[in-house]
Amino acid sequence: MTTLTQITALLSLVLLGAMAGLFYGFTISVMPGLDAIRADQAVAAMRSVNRKILNPVFLLMYLATPVAPLATGALLLTQDVSEAGIAFLASGALYVVGSFAVTAAINVPMNNALEAGQGEAQRLWSAYTSRWQRWNTIRGVVSFASLITAGVGLLLW
Repeated sequence: MTTLTQITALLSLVLLGAMAGLFYGFTISVMPGLDAIRADQAVAAMRSVNRKILNPVFLLMYLATPVAPLATGALLLTQDVSEAGIAFLASGALYVVGSFAVTAAINVPMNNALEAGQGEAQRLWSAYTSRWQRWNTIRGVVSFASLITAGVGLLLW
């Protein structure tokens, strides 16, 4: 059981770090870059990004990210490593609420609305960019907090 726990703990760090990095990259480069070009170009580029990110590699990573720390926490609890288990469970719960749920409830519906949007590009982009970036930054901060919490779990282990 220890080997499985080690694998899920390592996966937790890799997946949480990858997701935090993805959100961070959007915050510091992708969205500012899109804001620096014409609105019609920004809308077209973001629509393309939103289509291309829906690929098997991303979807597997996206779906596995909350599972890994929750599984690690559960495994640690069964091994009587309570403090570390609780830290990993907290990491997973934090990610589920602050990143996974935010993505599903806010960012994805906004992406769908941008995809379906008709009319003047400046209006579409203005309605989209600030709100999307605010929630993306929240996802990134929470993902980094979840990663740190998983790291604390490792230290407690």
